[in-house]
Amino acid sequence: MTQITQRIAQLRQAMKNAGVSACIIPGTDPHASEYIADYWKEREWISGFDGSAGTVALTLEKGGLWTDSRYFLQGKEQIEGSGIDLMKQGLPETPDMIAWICSGLKAGERVGVNAQMFSVNSYAAMKNELTANGIQLISIDLMAEVWTDRPALPLKPFFVFDTKYCGQSASEKLTALRAELAKANADLMVLSALDDIAWLYNIRGNDVDYNPVVIAYSFVSKDNALLFIENEKITPETKQYLDSQGVTAAPYLDIDTALKAIPHGKSVLIDGAKLNQSLNEAIPLNTPRRNQMSPVFKLKSIKNETEVAGIRWAMVKDGVALTRFFRWLETNLNSGKLTEISIAEKLYEFRSKQENFVGESFGTIAGYKDHGAIVHYRATENSAATLSPEGILLLDSGGQYLDGTTDITRTIALGEPTREQKSDFTLVLKGHIALAKAIFPSGTRGSQLDILARKALWDMGLNYGHGTGHGVGHFLNVHEGPQNIRMDENPAVLQPGMIISNEPGMYRTSEYGIRTENLIHVVPAVNTEFGNFLEFETLTLFPIDRNLMEIMLINEEESEWIDNYHRKVFESLAPHLTIEEQDWLKEKCKPIYDLVF
Repeated sequence: MTQITQRIAQLRQAMKNAGVSACIIPGTDPHASEYIADYWKEREWISGFDGSAGTVALTLEKGGLWTDSRYFLQGKEQIEGSGIDLMKQGLPETPDMIAWICSGLKAGERVGVNAQMFSVNSYAAMKNELTANGIQLISIDLMAEVWTDRPALPLKPFFVFDTKYCGQSASEKLTALRAELAKANADLMVLSALDDIAWLYNIRGNDVDYNPVVIAYSFVSKDNALLFIENEKITPETKQYLDSQGVTAAPYLDIDTALKAIPHGKSVLIDGAKLNQSLNEAIPLNTPRRNQMSPVFKLKSIKNETEVAGIRWAMVKDGVALTRFFRWLETNLNSGKLTEISIAEKLYEFRSKQENFVGESFGTIAGYKDHGAIVHYRATENSAATLSPEGILLLDSGGQYLDGTTDITRTIALGEPTREQKSDFTLVLKGHIALAKAIFPSGTRGSQLDILARKALWDMGLNYGHGTGHGVGHFLNVHEGPQNIRMDENPAVLQPGMIISNEPGMYRTSEYGIRTENLIHVVPAVNTEFGNFLEFETLTLFPIDRNLMEIMLINEEESEWIDNYHRKVFESLAPHLTIEEQDWLKEKCKPIYDLVF
C-alpha cells in the first residue's frame, strides 16, 4: 500500500498548490460508463479499489470511499492501510459524502472536481449542497498533474453490427430519434453514453472490458448526425458504412468545438444524468436546454423481434456451454486442483466454442464457501480458494454473443448441504419464482414488484442488500436501464420487449452466499375490462440445483413452476447435446416429486 499512500500524498500536495481543501474522485469516465478504459481509472489509481461502483473523497487530513453493499468486503480489503476509510452506503450510520466533506471545511474553502467525470445533474446537486454550506465547487483536473504515466486511450477500429442481428438500420433509428426530438421541441441532441451511441449507429468495439462499445460522442439534429471519434478507429469500410447511413465522422475532441458553435436560438436536448458537466459548459449559456432522459435510452430498452429471437438463441448456446461446464466440474471436483480462477477459465473455454461468441459480459464471479458472501467477489491469485466436495459454490457469469447478452447465476452444492443452507436457498428460490410468475397491469414500475422476490426472506427476518433486477442490453451492456426491479423508486415502467434479470439472493458473511438468477422478458399477458396486463417470459436455460431445495418449503404452485421450467430447459438444450450430456441434463431436470419418493 506504500504506492497508494505516496500517490495520495502527491495529490494532497497538488491540492495545496491549487488552494483546494478537498477533492472528489468518482469511478467513472466522461461517458458515465460502468466499465471504463484504463485511461480513466482514476479512483482505482488513487485508492486501490477497483469495484464498478464507488467514489473517493479526500481532504487534506482524511479520506473516504463510498460504495454499496456489493463491495463492503472487497472495499475494506482493497483500501486497507491507505488511510482511506470505508463508508458503507445505505447504512444509517454512514455519513453523506458532501456532509462529511463540509464537516471538515470552513466557509470560503474550495472543493475541486474534474467536471468531465460528473454528470450535469450530479454536479448541480453537489454545487447546491456545497454552496448552502458556504463552500465553493470548482472544476480542476488535479489527477492530470499527479498521474503522469496513465495509459493511452484505446484506438482499435470499431466494426459494424449487422442488421440481421439487430433488426433495424442506423438510418431507421435516426428517424425514430428525430421524431422523439420533435416531440421534445428540441432542435438537436448531444449523446455521450457509449451504449446509446453503439445502439444508435449499429457499431460495436473493444474499447472497454466486457461491454462491446466504442469511445465516441455524437451530435444529432434534423439534418445532421455527427459521430465524434478518433480517426484511427475508422477503416475505409466503416467510413463507407457511416456515409451510407447519413453519418459524418469528426475527431473525438472536436465535440467541444461543435457544442460551442450551436447557432443562437437552437434548443438542445441533454440527458443530465449522463452528459458530463464539462460538455454542458461548452454549450452557449443562452442556449435553451431540454434536460430529460435520453430518447435513445428508452428506445434501446425495448427489444424488437429480431433482437429477442437472437437473445433466445444465445440462451440455448449459453445453456449448452453451462451443461458441459458443470458436467466437467462434477467429473473433476475430487482432483483437488480446481480453484475459483481455473473454473472461471474453463467456463470461458466452453462458452468460446459456441457460435458467435465474442467474450464475457462481465468478469465471472466464482465464490466458493465464504467467498460467495462477497456479492461481487473477484478471485485473485492470492485469494482464490481450492474447491473440494463440500460446501456450496456461487457462480455468476455471462456471455456476449452477436445474437445477444446473457447473465446467469447458479448456486450449487458440492457436498451434502446443511439444513440452514437448504432453507436459505429455498427461500431465495421462492422469491425468484414469485417474481417469475407475476402478472401485473401496464404502467407497473419495478419497485412495485420487488417485494415479490423478498417476501419469503422477509418473513424469516432475512434480506439482501442489492437490487433484484437490472435491464440487460442486446449484445451491449449487461447492466442497462432505464428499467430495473429494486426497492428504490424508479419512474421507468416495465414495457413489452424489456429484458431484466431476476436475481434475489441471501448472504451469510464468512459462511456462504446464495443467488439464483435468470433473465426474464416482459410480454403481454391478458387484456380485461380492467386493462392490459403483462407477465414475464423466463429466457435463461439451465437447471436449478435440486439438491439444495428444501421440499417441505415448496408449495404446489412453486413445484409446478420448477418442473415446467426444467422441462423447458431439457427440451431446449437436448437437441444440441450428446447422448451422455442429455443423460446428465435429464437427471438434473427430474420432477420435484422424485426428491420425495
